[in-house]
Amino acid sequence: MHASNALARFKVLDLTRVRAGPTCVRQLADWGADVIKIEMPEGLDGGDPMGGPRQGPDFQNLHRNKRGMTLNLKDPDGVAIFKKLVAQSDVVVENFRPDVKHRLGIDYEALSAINPRLVYASISGFGEDGPYAVRPGFDQIAQGMGGLMSITGLPGQGPVRVGIPIADLCAGIFAAQGILVALLERETSGKGQWVRTSLLQAQIFMLDFQAARWLMAGEVPKQAGNNHPTSIPTGVFKTADGHMNIAASGQRIWERLVKVLGQEKWLTDPRFKDGQARSANRDALNAEIEAVTVTDTSANWVARLNEAGVPCGPINSIDQVFADEQVKHLGIAQHLNGGGNAAVAYVGQPIIMSRSASEIVAHPPKLGEHTDQVLAELGYDTAAIADLHKRQVV
Repeated sequence: MHASNALARFKVLDLTRVRAGPTCVRQLADWGADVIKIEMPEGLDGGDPMGGPRQGPDFQNLHRNKRGMTLNLKDPDGVAIFKKLVAQSDVVVENFRPDVKHRLGIDYEALSAINPRLVYASISGFGEDGPYAVRPGFDQIAQGMGGLMSITGLPGQGPVRVGIPIADLCAGIFAAQGILVALLERETSGKGQWVRTSLLQAQIFMLDFQAARWLMAGEVPKQAGNNHPTSIPTGVFKTADGHMNIAASGQRIWERLVKVLGQEKWLTDPRFKDGQARSANRDALNAEIEAVTVTDTSANWVARLNEAGVPCGPINSIDQVFADEQVKHLGIAQHLNGGGNAAVAYVGQPIIMSRSASEIVAHPPKLGEHTDQVLAELGYDTAAIADLHKRQVV
């Protein structure tokens, strides 16, 4: 079964581990590619570091919609099988340290000689070459080196990581985008190519306007806490029963906010008369707004402000996110029943297509679940497959 018809014609060999690589391959699997997750045979590998237990939510969410086989790439016969697969495949994705693939003999140059149409994607910590190429790369290291931790958190608090592995996730998504671009380009050139990204590059790209402030204006952004660095007032405000977000940038939205809060006097207050004044007096303005918002509940304020056209919203815990009526309507939590993982809910794709829907159609494979099936597709008979198992080639 394919999760979608969009990429059903492509076969992908997944050599990835941990998070950035699996995130990339998940994008391809969820849109229907025939993904074969390749792992070391049982007893020859220490498992998937930082992926948690195989039946745990982290591993399950990363590896759905794939087939799985075991293959010992340290054995010449294992490499030979892998190269047979490469000859029939469209994409290989790996996130080894840059030197590992060369040592195994499965680098882009070696595999493109077998299949010139192959798109080969590599995700590293810091790049395939350069002074940091051989360093081990992890998400939080990239968050720090890529500048994100210097602008996250309250002013003076010290560096703060964000609550998700954003460098890993973005590197994976960018790698998937690069693969799709390469597959599109292949339609005209007939040739594959090597797609490369890294956690560090992804993290820097995600700085976006904060990076542009330095590159174009010479400004070094600093921590702004829950306040937006340039659009004021935008931030978190206490209410009678919790907190909420309000984003009232621009003069028209500011005027609407003032009316809902019943504070028309602010329109003539010289401290708040325009965007520049509100920026200079941000702390005083926030205190004035919060003195009003604490008088009613988050739900009441959200209803009144939205009715007036002022962007706002509650600050939900994760359970509240999935209980939200709009989230339920969007259907991003997808359920799949059957097997040993009955009634599992997965986080689905955040893209809605009019014809090529993405679905969760398969739980993550058990270790080596489809090994025999894949080998049979390559032409190995029952006796040959049994011999490969016996020798721990698969």
